[in-house]
Amino acid sequence: MITIQKAEPEHVEGIAKVCSDGYRATYQETHTQEYIERIISEFYNHERILKEIFERQPGWNGWFVALEEGIVVGAGGGGMTGPATGEVFVLYLDPQRRNEGIGTKLLATITEEQIRQGANEQWVSVSKGNDKGIPFYEARGFVKDSEKSSYGNSEGEDYTSLRYRRVL
Repeated sequence: MITIQKAEPEHVEGIAKVCSDGYRATYQETHTQEYIERIISEFYNHERILKEIFERQPGWNGWFVALEEGIVVGAGGGGMTGPATGEVFVLYLDPQRRNEGIGTKLLATITEEQIRQGANEQWVSVSKGNDKGIPFYEARGFVKDSEKSSYGNSEGEDYTSLRYRRVL
């Protein structure tokens, strides 16, 4: 049985693994290996994840984990970017565990917390060409709003993020 809860320090390794493996599986066909590893190194390292578990910054509600028998099979997080605006910043699963409803449960938990904080709309950025994330978010009521240059682009890289929005 899958349970969703706030992440604890003992989940750091699992969060790093799920997010790194999920990121690689998602972008291996659309992004360079250099870009993928650069983003993983920045966001999914143990030190950063541990800090994000303990130190809640304004606009960051912390990590949530999907656990099965104590093992992290999914992780995600979001926060408030405005008085009534929530954002999903990260949501990844063990690539072997897709289509089991785990992502839906994580998203619902992140969303519930944002609604409690006053959100009436929610945003997420999805990389153009992400054939895993785009259908997931569209099936949950997100509608494409705009495009922007992806975070982490270096000289010569031209990756694009699609901005999706839904009313809560």
